Amino acid sequence: MSARVIDGKAIAAAVRERVRGEVAEHVAAGAPVPTLATVIVGDDPASEIYVANKHRACEEAGMGSIHHGPAASTSEAELLELVADLGADDGVDGILVQLPVPDQISPDAIVAAIDPAKDVDGLTPLNAGLLAHGTPGLVPCTPAGVFEILRHEGVELEGAEAVVVGRSKLVGVPVARLLLGANATVTICHSRTRDLAATCARADVLVAAVGVPGLLGAEAIKPGAVVIDVGTNRTEDGLRGDVDFEAATEVAWAITPVPGGVGPMTIAMLLVNTLQAARARSGSPA
Repeated sequence: MSARVIDGKAIAAAVRERVRGEVAEHVAAGAPVPTLATVIVGDDPASEIYVANKHRACEEAGMGSIHHGPAASTSEAELLELVADLGADDGVDGILVQLPVPDQISPDAIVAAIDPAKDVDGLTPLNAGLLAHGTPGLVPCTPAGVFEILRHEGVELEGAEAVVVGRSKLVGVPVARLLLGANATVTICHSRTRDLAATCARADVLVAAVGVPGLLGAEAIKPGAVVIDVGTNRTEDGLRGDVDFEAATEVAWAITPVPGGVGPMTIAMLLVNTLQAARARSGSPA
C-alpha cells in the first residue's frame, strides 16, 4: 500500500480563497473591514516571520491588520494593559498574542485577559469551555485546521476510533474535543501511556501532536488509517513530523506530510476565526 499524501497547501489555499470572497461580501454589505491585531513581545526571529505571514494572509484576504511589538523587557502589567486596550478598540476584531512570551510574563494570565469575542486563537478559558461543552465558539486554529483536513478528505468520523497523541491545551485536547463532537470514539495518549504503539495501532484516525520527531513508526499505524501529523520538529535533516513518514506511507490510507500538511492550515483557519469574530461583533449572519 502507498498512502495518499494529503496536500495541506492546496486545502489551505481553498480556505483562504473562500474567506476572501466572504470578506468581500461582508464589507459590501456595509460591515467594517475585519481587522486582526497581533502582538509579539521581544524580537524572536521565528515569531516575527510567522506573524509577518499572518499579516500577508490578512492582506490577501481583504482584511486589515495591525501589529504591536513591545520590548522583551515589557512587564506583565504593561502587556495586560495593551491587551485591554485592544479589547476596548472597536476597530479590532481579533487579538493574537504570539507565544511564548518572556519569563517575567505569565502566558496564562495574558490569554485569560483577551476578550473572548476577539480570541481568534481560541485559547481563553471561555472559548475552551464552549468547545468542551460542544457550544459554538472560536476554536484554536491548528485543531480547526486538522478538522478541516478531515472534512475535506471525506473521512467518516462517526463511530470511528480516533487516537490523539499529545494532550496540550493548544492542540491535543481541542482536537480530541472536536473528534468527540463528530461522534468518534477518542483516546488521548501522552508520555505516561503504556504501549503507545499498540494503542495507536487501533486508530482509524491517528493525530500525532507530541513534538518528538519520528516517534510513531509503521507498528503504530493501523492498515488503512488516516494519519494527521501535527508535529513540526527542527532536526539536522530539516523539518520532521512526529510520524516516520516513509514507514507510515506503506501502511496508512492517507497521511499529511511535514512540511506542507497541517502547517498551512493554521493561518488559513486564523482568517476563518477573524471573519467569524468580525461577523459576530457586527451582528452579521455567519
